[in-house]
Amino acid sequence: MNGILIIFTVTIYFIILLGISRITANKHSDNDAFFRGNKQSPWYVVSFGMIGASLSGVTFVSVPGMVKNIDMTYMQTCMGFFFGYIIIAHVLLPLYYKLNLTSIYTYLGQRIGNCSYKTGASFFLISKILGAAARLYLVCIILQKYVFDIYNIPFAITAIGTVVLIWLYTYKSGIRTIVWTDSLQTFCLLMALGLILYNIADKLNMDLSEIASTIKESDMNRIFVFDDWGSKQNFFKQFFSGIFITIVMTGLDQDMMQKNLSCRNLKEAQKNMYCYGISFVPVNFLFLSLGVLLMVAATQLNIAVPAKGDDLLPMFAAEGYLGYTVLVFFTIGIIAAAFSSADSALAALTTSFCIDILETEKYPERKAVRIRKAAHIGISIVFVACIMIFDAVNSQSVIDTIYTVASYTYGPLLGLFCFGLFTDKKPKDRLVPLIAIISPVICYIIDYATFINTGYKFGYEMLMFNGMLTFIGLASISVKAKNNPKV
Repeated sequence: MNGILIIFTVTIYFIILLGISRITANKHSDNDAFFRGNKQSPWYVVSFGMIGASLSGVTFVSVPGMVKNIDMTYMQTCMGFFFGYIIIAHVLLPLYYKLNLTSIYTYLGQRIGNCSYKTGASFFLISKILGAAARLYLVCIILQKYVFDIYNIPFAITAIGTVVLIWLYTYKSGIRTIVWTDSLQTFCLLMALGLILYNIADKLNMDLSEIASTIKESDMNRIFVFDDWGSKQNFFKQFFSGIFITIVMTGLDQDMMQKNLSCRNLKEAQKNMYCYGISFVPVNFLFLSLGVLLMVAATQLNIAVPAKGDDLLPMFAAEGYLGYTVLVFFTIGIIAAAFSSADSALAALTTSFCIDILETEKYPERKAVRIRKAAHIGISIVFVACIMIFDAVNSQSVIDTIYTVASYTYGPLLGLFCFGLFTDKKPKDRLVPLIAIISPVICYIIDYATFINTGYKFGYEMLMFNGMLTFIGLASISVKAKNNPKV
């Protein structure tokens, strides 16, 4: 019964997405619509949709489960996120709009050179493919465990089917469609979160004041860690890592910036960033609060807590502990969250690959559209392959894996953009790819050696260290730019 209900819910939801795609793609299926939404996206629609795209299925599942091991200390990172959004609004967005960019990595080509441009785009492609595939993998394993295993359907079929569904409603108009589907998906995600919280509170016979008291009195309510410098949850590590994670995973990420660049002008894009940044903190607090309530419910209902934090919410929802209503809400929430991040990632990867690698802007429109459609299919296939790799690795916490990978792959991007923005020097362009590869390798060696000799393990702060090494490396191969001022 549970499996049939989940399949029915997903089917209805997907039909609605296809309807939106058909409406938005009407007479607008060229590359400008796919890449930039014809620069007609209302900022408030973009802002609301970006909440769902940022949260993703990983947040919906992993963040509630975090309280099992690290309490509510993830809030320290979320606080850093907010200040990162402010920096993006006032430093990066003005630059992107001034240069009228479609791909943000074009800036590196104008400021430094073609090798730097290709390096930046390549690191984005690697980072985003891994991150988006990890997020989508989480949804696939939930569907597999609670639905398709019952019917002996292989995991590969589940992964392929999920990616095909996303491809179907994005292949015509890309970002023009995604701006609107993301808004629907954000609404569904937040509605599901609220209704799940309500049902859990009802199951525990709690009103709003009792919920607040339960969270306040819980031994998992710890948010701040100031006294342990060796901990990965130390406030200063988490807070400043949050700032830089936001800068690189939003401000230097074609996926998130592509939505901003579809706004009508800079002022509207900045409004979008303010509203989006403010909303991110309370939404994550609600997810962590949900995790505390789930742990309390497990104790009161004598339910064994799963070993993996990522399995906490899916277990309650899919195994019927909270009733069929919560199962429907959970299904809508997880699918909405997963699709809203994966669809925009697929569009952004297609955009970057076409513009930055294949340089389709040099071709006639008809040929460029054909190339874009072929690239869209090719990247979808890569998505499936990466999901299968994640399934083989079987990481204990997908969100932690994503941020750890980001520390290594986004670090060179951080160093490249900082060097271009804050110096007037010009690196030897042909050596930039070497610096971008060496820096993460050095970071990994240092992390490994430090752990072996001292037991200390670097956390998300490795992102800042990686960016700094890249910056230093670029400085070592640079001379002061002549007749090439900072862009």
